Amino acid sequence: MGTVETIARKRRRLGTIQHAVLGTIAVAGILLVAAAAPNALQLLGGFSRKRYQFNYQVKSALTRLARCGYIRFGENGGKKYAELTEAGRKALLLETYRNGEKLRGRKRWDKRWRMIAFDIPERLKNARNQLRMTMREVGFFRLQDSMWVFPYDCEDFVQLLKTDLHVGKYVLYAVVESIENDAVIRTRFGLPS
Repeated sequence: MGTVETIARKRRRLGTIQHAVLGTIAVAGILLVAAAAPNALQLLGGFSRKRYQFNYQVKSALTRLARCGYIRFGENGGKKYAELTEAGRKALLLETYRNGEKLRGRKRWDKRWRMIAFDIPERLKNARNQLRMTMREVGFFRLQDSMWVFPYDCEDFVQLLKTDLHVGKYVLYAVVESIENDAVIRTRFGLPS
């Protein structure tokens, strides 16, 4: 296997550990760093490494999350704990949307399309590319390079994405009653004609 694939796998794994730590802190509210974090994360499964290596990775993930401002450490009764900050809650929610967990729990289609249009300047090219990549990963349908469609309510996700990428004034969210020749889009989402 090539080095690019190996590096990408390591990044995904570190991202998975960070996401698991954030999720554990969010669910538990407060997490004992010294003992509870590795044990709690092992309950999630998929982490069959040697214990010392796993503990090191969890501590590294906690340090990175604290450096980003997603968690803060405290002490109560001689025990250290970590708690989620507001920025951490937003990051966790955005990551949950990106993984498709929130948008997969779809309800009945209300026969309205959610359209996201954007005109992001060239100086923010990286943010524009990140926006496109994220919408593709989540499952949006691309009508044009800067116009995407989704059949279910995704306003919260779009707001989080706009905030995360700092492109709020360049991105528009609209609810549309009908789109001309939408048979291809309906087929893509498995909706009735």
